[in-house]
Amino acid sequence: MEDRRFESRPGKVAPVKRGERYHVKIESIGRGGDGIARIKGFVIFVPNTQVGDEVDIEIKNVKERFAFADVVAK
Repeated sequence: MEDRRFESRPGKVAPVKRGERYHVKIESIGRGGDGIARIKGFVIFVPNTQVGDEVDIEIKNVKERFAFADVVAK
């Protein structure tokens, strides 16, 4: 089973990059209402999604512990 948590450590690089596209399943909803997906345990916030949605996303912004993406296709 894949580790659900991405461990942020010095020198550890996020498993996603700006502009990359992925097919993901929304696992939960964050406090701000954005859907949450994970790629190799790394949290991706996806606005305008609901739990259970399977969507194609494009990474827009990558931070140390999470990223933001937009839906490109449902």
